[in-house]
Amino acid sequence: MNKKIYSLLLALLAFSGLMSSCSSNEDIVFDHERQQFETRADRILLEFIAPFGTTASEEIYITGAFNGEDEAIGNPQYLLTKAPDSNVKWGIYLDPSTFVAGKSLADGFCFYSSTQGKELTVAGEGAVHTDNPGVGTFTNIWGQRWESYYWSGGEAPEPAHDGFCVYVDDQTGWDALTLYMWGDVNNLNGDWPGMQVTGTWNHDGVTWKYFDLGEANTGLVENLIFNNGGNGEQLADFNFTIDRNIYLRITTSGVEEIGAAPKVVHDGYAVFVYDETGWDTLTLYMWGDTNNLNGDWPGMSVTGEQTINGVTYKYFDMGEANTGLGENLIFSNAGSNQLSDYGYTIDHDVYLHITTSGVEEIDPATFQP
Repeated sequence: MNKKIYSLLLALLAFSGLMSSCSSNEDIVFDHERQQFETRADRILLEFIAPFGTTASEEIYITGAFNGEDEAIGNPQYLLTKAPDSNVKWGIYLDPSTFVAGKSLADGFCFYSSTQGKELTVAGEGAVHTDNPGVGTFTNIWGQRWESYYWSGGEAPEPAHDGFCVYVDDQTGWDALTLYMWGDVNNLNGDWPGMQVTGTWNHDGVTWKYFDLGEANTGLVENLIFNNGGNGEQLADFNFTIDRNIYLRITTSGVEEIGAAPKVVHDGYAVFVYDETGWDTLTLYMWGDTNNLNGDWPGMSVTGEQTINGVTYKYFDMGEANTGLGENLIFSNAGSNQLSDYGYTIDHDVYLHITTSGVEEIDPATFQP
């Protein structure tokens, strides 16, 4: 036999053996499936592989029949911990001895994001997992889609409530928020430090935490004391008659009734501007795919103002018909002073901080002047 052919046959046999070895019964484990937390002999370890679009700062809770469903939201016992070495995994240890009414994970459970709502299936239905692992085990749970996937413009429908509720724009920075009440009935809805947050509502750019006060408590006069879970921080009493929904902004300095801002309906996408130029007038000129878009020099006037997460922005509506155009934005003081061009494709809302030095894109979820 030709030596070259013989060598080739040997190489093919070796390669065939290698392929057989690679195709053994061992499953391939991807990075996002690898265990991130230590298994504990006295706990069930669930590791949640979060849906696309989940940010590292989100608060995620597990809810189900075993822990009172929505009552678990806001309870630190059911708050997941982000894995330090993974951007897609959160973990939680569960103690079956704490499960209520003889329920187990097999009775169904799902996950809840404080900013993106409940976990839903791809069909938009409530996602229910029924994995029921035992104590001392580790299990991956694959997330579906957050409720926010189905919201229009990030706007969630208002939740159904048990009676009237207290909506809170929480600017305290506390790790936990609880509400204690005394008045016509002391310890209403719970002994000190009071009741947990019932849920959250993403409305007009604000994530409202809310407390359902209970239909049976309508008409009572109560003093509300917001505190950080009884850990040493509390605000002054806020007197309230339970005869309506109320909207409050709380900081470490106190409580302010603010009302719910009406939803702003925009014409297409919008350019939001936090303006620190000090100019008397702000105008926006655009050139690019279409020159003089929305007006000849110095361009269009401010469309309106909108408060988002406690920050008031001026905004320019781009117009639904202009979606997809690539434009250069030039902010000016009605044509006198002007800033450098800022490139923008009209396919999303954009938030900008402008000073006389220039233009900077910002994140409205974290920006504070």
